[in-house]
Amino acid sequence: MAPLADLYQVSMAYGHWRAGRHRAPAAAELFFRRPPFRGSFALGAGLAEGLRGLRAFRFSAADVAYLRSVLPSTTDDAFFDYLATLDASEVTVTAIPEGSVVFARVPFLQVKGPLLVVQLLETTLLCLVNYASLVATNAARFRLLAGPDMKLMEMGLRRAQGPDGALSASKYSYIGGFDCTSNILAGKLYGIPVRGTIAHSFVMSFRSLEEVQPRELPPRDGGDPVDLAALAVSWLQRVCDLLQTPPGKANQGELAAFVSYAVTFPCDFQGLLDTYCVRRSGLPNFCAVALALHQLGYQAIGVRLDSGDLAQQSKEIRRVFRACGAHFQVPWFGTIPIAVSNDISEQSLEEFRREGSEINMIGIGTNLVTCPLQPSLGCVYKLVEVNGSPCLKLTEDEEKMTIPGMKTIYRLYDAAGHPFMDLMALEEEPSPSAGQELEIRVLGRLGETTKVIPTTVEHLHRTYFRDGQMCEPLPSLPEVRTHAQASLNLLSPAHRRLREPQPYPV
Repeated sequence: MAPLADLYQVSMAYGHWRAGRHRAPAAAELFFRRPPFRGSFALGAGLAEGLRGLRAFRFSAADVAYLRSVLPSTTDDAFFDYLATLDASEVTVTAIPEGSVVFARVPFLQVKGPLLVVQLLETTLLCLVNYASLVATNAARFRLLAGPDMKLMEMGLRRAQGPDGALSASKYSYIGGFDCTSNILAGKLYGIPVRGTIAHSFVMSFRSLEEVQPRELPPRDGGDPVDLAALAVSWLQRVCDLLQTPPGKANQGELAAFVSYAVTFPCDFQGLLDTYCVRRSGLPNFCAVALALHQLGYQAIGVRLDSGDLAQQSKEIRRVFRACGAHFQVPWFGTIPIAVSNDISEQSLEEFRREGSEINMIGIGTNLVTCPLQPSLGCVYKLVEVNGSPCLKLTEDEEKMTIPGMKTIYRLYDAAGHPFMDLMALEEEPSPSAGQELEIRVLGRLGETTKVIPTTVEHLHRTYFRDGQMCEPLPSLPEVRTHAQASLNLLSPAHRRLREPQPYPV
């Protein structure tokens, strides 16, 4: 992992080494300056990958040989010998647990160790944390808009920024609250549930029922196989009579595709309804095949829409399902899940809520994995202490000024159990306690003091890495996901809302 760095990190490392400062004790903090998506919070993610990167931090012989080729020819040979000995055995990392809500200017990670190594880790850690936290936060926003009961599926593999971006999007959108992914490799690597049925191309590939092979399906409880295609045709007439739509308007190729799919996956049949016309073709064809399956003891698992007015169509489809369920005495038919996709955005979810819908599952791709509302979180990694002396970056841009010194981070809670402020104190300062009146200065208003009394005080950072090893077992991905949802639920509605939230004080 050591070569995953910008060249200037190695140039600075050489400068420190030449000056004999490379082993000076140093500390750095990783944080973001502004909350993403004009909200108030982010979800911290990428910690586990960052820690694994630390454990693997070293320059191989091939890495050193490559650096010899790109650094100036005047670089001392002994420096390359020194690089070959480097590892993270003297590095200590404290961090907020992965999946926690984090706020602007509050360090997500703190790194202590020899100056040269602390400096070399900057780009690596930023790379592993920046996008992870951004896409986890984006996913959390979709989850908050969708509500706790809606199923959310990440399906951005084909639109992501390369395979690495796609895998990261699958992993960290799951942490942010998505239920499953279409990405097979992400499922294999991370254990995320995978889902997927058919696309329009499958439906379009059929022209007639004669193309369906095989077409016979045995009843679920046993018995002689039945011609499912013929059974579906008989059901199509009955469904069309109920819906008062001509059977001739139902596309025969679409019916053939549904029958072929149902014969292949009788326990997992889902219809894609909008290849031709939802009302005149897709919906009656699906109902006919689903009712034919029901007659043989199977139950369809849902339908999907990928175009048009999704909310309105979902309501019309639900009415048809309920009508079929009542007329044909199939109680579960009225509750068949309805899934939608088609460039879903935050605005789409707001419209679904405003208009009302019968949607049960939403597939989101481009607007999740590419984070178009804000393509970068903008995390930075800044030195705050060298040789026991605080470091401060002074600049005309007040936002880019750093806060010097190693800090302990606390989260203060009110009587309702909501966090109302994050508190940064120097390490040597006494820890605050519940019920204690604290005199503090809020970032952005440092010229004035304020007094607060927390009901509960939480020490946010934990030590995860020391002496080249993890200090405690890392939680599983589902555990991080659960923690993320719990962390979001603790926020007050004023801080959790996505439009014009109340700023969270630090």
